[in-house]
Amino acid sequence: MSLQMLWGFLAAHPAKLINLLALIITCPGGLLLHSARRREAVAREGLAVEDGMVDAFEQRVPRYFYILGFSCLAMALLLSWFSTWV
Repeated sequence: MSLQMLWGFLAAHPAKLINLLALIITCPGGLLLHSARRREAVAREGLAVEDGMVDAFEQRVPRYFYILGFSCLAMALLLSWFSTWV
């Protein structure tokens, strides 16, 4: 009975479910961008205190976080646009 109800909801409101999927994809993307900003701030603070070099790992991690975060947000935006056509 619940599977039939779920399938009926999917058939009746596909745009809402696509927007829900976009929202679910957006949340991790936003968290990744927030983590990248936080790591970058901590690295800059450490650089100001130590006047030393920031190791390569500390430079690469925020870049990957930015790439993954922005790609999640772009995918969510495309899904949201797609839901307006459905």
